[in-house]
This record gives sequence, structure tokens and C-alpha cells, in this order.
Amino acid sequence: MKTTQVLLAGATGYLGRYIAQQLVESGYKTTLLVRNKQKAKFDTKQFNVVEAEVTQPDSLRGLFEQIDIVISTVGITRQKDGLTYMDVDYQANVNLIEEAKKHQVKKFIYVSVLNGDKLRKIKVCEAKEKLGDYLKASGLDYCIVRPNGFFSDMGDFLKMAQGGKVYLFGDGKPKLNPIHGKDLAKVCVDAIQSSDKELPVGGPDLLSQNEIASLALGAYSKPSKIIYFPDWTRKLTLWLLRTFTSSKFYGPAELFLTTMAMDMSAPCYGEEHLKDFFKETVSKQQKRATP
Repeated sequence: MKTTQVLLAGATGYLGRYIAQQLVESGYKTTLLVRNKQKAKFDTKQFNVVEAEVTQPDSLRGLFEQIDIVISTVGITRQKDGLTYMDVDYQANVNLIEEAKKHQVKKFIYVSVLNGDKLRKIKVCEAKEKLGDYLKASGLDYCIVRPNGFFSDMGDFLKMAQGGKVYLFGDGKPKLNPIHGKDLAKVCVDAIQSSDKELPVGGPDLLSQNEIASLALGAYSKPSKIIYFPDWTRKLTLWLLRTFTSSKFYGPAELFLTTMAMDMSAPCYGEEHLKDFFKETVSKQQKRATP
């Protein structure tokens, strides 16, 4: 029986590295697409590692031969190197889709964002949703994985908590369940066998912003001190960012400030808990600070 061959694009990112390991553990023959083999530092005994620039379609030629499944986590949090969200989140993934079509790839799995349909006006989500539309019209079998925020995205809560106070907009009641990269990687790999076309997913703990703030403060053994700003200050901040800065600067903040006013509940999944992640992060910080 032929072993299913998977090509993973975006392998060097936070999520990509977890997916790469999960693919190997699940018995898939795995090709990793990276910009620089030496910098990527993957074990070539475990993976077939190939170099390409996803923004340059010519560099992808020939890499999809014998590939059955493509998983893409390609995207940027912050615009850099002169590249925009449309250049990377949209066009680079279009390049991957077109190459997948040429080689009759069986399925294309794309990692997008939860509630993307409600967030189309946000720069980074505009590109992701346009790509989702393109994938749906491509003729390929597909699955769009829609995770809630990552644990690593909750770092702003810890930064505030370190100073003894956490600042929130509104009443802090909107809920979310961020997910660890390890758990999300399992969802992405399981999507290979799934018939679902869209997979919204979050971590195992559905928490209000107030509860996340308390967990962050607790990780530093601080009393629960939360300061609330009226929601109009959030709206004003968004307006100022959009009016007086470029999307290169405001992109990540725009997404954060918008979702802070939304319910971001997703189906619960996984075994990694935010409370433990906060404690581990703080413990590592304290060890590094100890002479």
C-alpha cells in the first residue's frame, strides 16, 4: 500500500514545526517546503526538505510530483521585506494551489482564522478570506482549518500582568478559547482523513477575557487587578491606527482590537491548558532572570 505523501508549506513557523512532527508521528511521508535549509534546521533523516520561495511560482516547479496532500500555514503576522498580506497570505497560497492543481494533488488543507467571514474588512483577514474563496473555486478537495488565537497570542496578557495590572476594553465578558500549536497540529493532520470542508477549532478551555486576565496575574502570583476602559476608547484607537499609520504597522493591532469586542468561542479540542502555559512561560522567564 502506497504511503500518503504530504507537502507542508510554512514548515518553519510556530504552527508549522508542530505539524511537521505530527505528520512524521502519524506515519506520513513528509516533504517540508522552506526558504533556507540551513536556517530551517530540520532532520533530513525524518523529512524531505526542499527550498523554494512561495511568492515566486517558478521556484515551485517540480516540487509537487508524487505529492498527495498539501498543508499550508503560509501567512504573515506583520508585513515586512516589502511584502503585503496580499502578497503572502493570498498570492503565495494561490501559487501553491495552482501547482497542486497541475499535479492532481488529492487535497489542499489551509490554516486560516476563526470567524474570518466577519473579519473580512481587516487587512490580514481580507487576504485570508480571499484565498479561501479561491481555494473553494479551485476544483481541489479542500479543508479550511479555522483556529482561535494561539496560546502565544495571549502574551499581551502576561506582559500586562507582570506589571501587576491587566487592562481590558468593555466589561471583559467576551469569551475565547485559544489553542496550543501542538493540539492544532493534530487537527490539521487529522483533516487529511476528514470530510469536513471547514473546521473551526479552539483549545479545551472556554474563558472570558476576565478569566484569562486572572490566570495571567495568577501566574505571577499577583492579586487580580483588572482595569476597564470604555469600549469607545477601543474604537477610537482603531480609528487612529487606520487613519494615521500604514497597514504594515496597524495590521496585528487591528485584528487584536477587533476580536477583543467579539465572542470568539470555537469547538473545544485538545489537552494543553492556558493556565499551564502561562505558568511555564513565567517560570522560564524567572529562570532566565536568575543569575
